[in-house]
Amino acid sequence: MKKIGIGLLGLGQIGGGLYEILTTKRKQFEEQLGVSFEIARIAEKYPNARRKVRPPKSIMTTDAFEVVRDPSVDVVVELIGGTSFARTIIMEALRERKHVVTANKALLAEHGDAIFELAHKMRRWICFEASVGGGIPCIKGLREGLVANNIESVYAIINGTTNYILTQMTESGADFAQALKGAQQKGYAEADPTLDVEGIDAAHKLAILVRFAFGGRVNFGDIYSEGITRISSDDIAFAKEFGYVIKLLAIAKKTKNGVEARVQPTLLPKSHILANVNQSFNAVMLRGDETGDVMFYGRGAGPHPTASAVIADLVDISKKDIDGPVDDETVIRALGSRIAIKSITSILSRYYLRFYVIDRPGVLAGIAKILGKYKVSISDMIQRERRAGKVVPLILLTHEAPEKDIRAAIRVIDRQSFVKGKAQVIRMEEAGT
Repeated sequence: MKKIGIGLLGLGQIGGGLYEILTTKRKQFEEQLGVSFEIARIAEKYPNARRKVRPPKSIMTTDAFEVVRDPSVDVVVELIGGTSFARTIIMEALRERKHVVTANKALLAEHGDAIFELAHKMRRWICFEASVGGGIPCIKGLREGLVANNIESVYAIINGTTNYILTQMTESGADFAQALKGAQQKGYAEADPTLDVEGIDAAHKLAILVRFAFGGRVNFGDIYSEGITRISSDDIAFAKEFGYVIKLLAIAKKTKNGVEARVQPTLLPKSHILANVNQSFNAVMLRGDETGDVMFYGRGAGPHPTASAVIADLVDISKKDIDGPVDDETVIRALGSRIAIKSITSILSRYYLRFYVIDRPGVLAGIAKILGKYKVSISDMIQRERRAGKVVPLILLTHEAPEKDIRAAIRVIDRQSFVKGKAQVIRMEEAGT
């Protein structure tokens, strides 16, 4: 029976879920896999906090360095989050020649180069299935299932909080503030939801997907991210009239001039499969040159789904010679040439434009003239019933246009006396349909 000594850093919700699964299913893993996962040490900042699981006090410590330096630990599982101390402790674990499993998407997105370089130098495994999509095995799909493919594009809903909020806005007509409050009450959103609603969490995950979908180093700062805080119930309703749904999409695709990588609210056709991914569920759609579209769908967060992904990594490591040197093709792929990510201003897209304008003759013609000056053409329009002298919504859909031209046109339109407030601009995607 192969024994794997685990050093667990963090006994929060995910760490607690991992401990619970490993202890309750220990015999199952032994019988089915021929491996005994033994939690040798646990580091927890608040060891006396009330929690569902109660590990023996003899394996608990508040010193994470004590865990990574323990000779009985073969694999360090990092579940403490953050990017400062987590980076320090993972680097130390690798130097101590421990294999590492982490769910830390922010750390890998922002400091992946240094971590993968050290893992390669020390010839240790570093696994991170839980960092993207919770219990959805999308990283394993990229590493193994789609290995024969050149990945052409990634379209993903990879933040459950924003997907839940947008679903509530779509189904109930709630505005953003109401839907956010409901998400917080149900535990889907943090007290400070900034990382989620501003698109930063999804951008962290997209950086990891880009690195392994296209092979190479990624500068996280090159990935454009835009959140959902400016999406209104009006935008949801008008999108529906045109036959679209608004989703926060993480998008990456190869073009002749580099890779597009961006997180943004997006109008998707109602018929598209991703438009029907609702509530807190996640989905990752990958297009390979051999397979076409492949989609991974499921719970993108939560203690047990995420712990399930951690265990999948532990099982992968258990199948290797954990005492011998590692030659990990995945890490080598992560350390390829720098991926050239295009500036958001260089992309081509269709756009949804929403203006609040004073209802008077010549307004539509004035806006159309400005758009025309920047070679932006209109494909569809909604103009509400006349209310002379009052502020009314005007919604336009455009044909494909360069982002830089749209931005230039909107800057001019926003300065017109008949426009009240800032225009709403949302990109549109057919996403492979």
